[in-house]
Amino acid sequence: MSAPAGRIGSHSGRGLARGGRSRLQLAGATALVTGATGGLGGAIASALRDRGAELLLSGRRAAELASVAAPLQARTALADLTVREDVERLGALALEAGVDVLVANAALPASGVLPDLTDVQIDRMLDVNLRAPIMLAHALSPALIARGRGHLVFVSSLSGKAAAPASSLYSATKFGLRGFALALRQDLAPHGVGVSLVAPGFIRDAGMFAASGVKLPPGAGTRTPSDVAAAVIRVIESDRAELDVAPAALRAGAAFASLAPQLAASASRLAGSDRVSTELARRQRDQR
Repeated sequence: MSAPAGRIGSHSGRGLARGGRSRLQLAGATALVTGATGGLGGAIASALRDRGAELLLSGRRAAELASVAAPLQARTALADLTVREDVERLGALALEAGVDVLVANAALPASGVLPDLTDVQIDRMLDVNLRAPIMLAHALSPALIARGRGHLVFVSSLSGKAAAPASSLYSATKFGLRGFALALRQDLAPHGVGVSLVAPGFIRDAGMFAASGVKLPPGAGTRTPSDVAAAVIRVIESDRAELDVAPAALRAGAAFASLAPQLAASASRLAGSDRVSTELARRQRDQR
């Protein structure tokens, strides 16, 4: 049975640091997964549990959170990441639980052209997608450093490498999250604490893109929530800095966009990216 929201029990985390690299053993470790009520969060939580991790799951919808947590025997913590007091409380609960692994998965679509967004919507997007992961890492890092083990995983997006129309705020948060994670990795590596970034492309079956129902152009493939979950496990167990979860063509396109953004944007428009981005923004309007 899952514990009541906000209640934390004991844990038994194990890990091994070698030469400044994180070699965390997930069996017996305690992992916090944010955004656990989304399709990706549930898949990630299940994969961590399969590897023997104890779970602390966070979300803002009590009934859905309890439904995800029960079969995984996970503890839960209700938290709305747009509320700064909730983020602070979640960080304190994670410390009390002795969390070894953070998977910062929660995110808002943050789509739409800038003039259409209100100040409140902009603040919500920045708070959930960028500020909350940073503050949770800030809360947990001193304890992980003191123990000489642990891993922080940030679920980003290929939109953190390649910008698209009608997504300036989303790209801002994901580009920012990537820069934060890669720099933090350098800071924490000497202490045996790993930091990794997982960057999904278009994910079918569950998650923000799947929920939108937008049709992709021919050849723009997708991946599954289980693929994202497998990537999370892989970056933790191999201490990998970054892993994209997308077909080869999309990965290559994102890499090209980082080298030649203007040329890549022109090629992307010819492939139909404007239609996809505009339609995503329209269908995700009520999620801002």
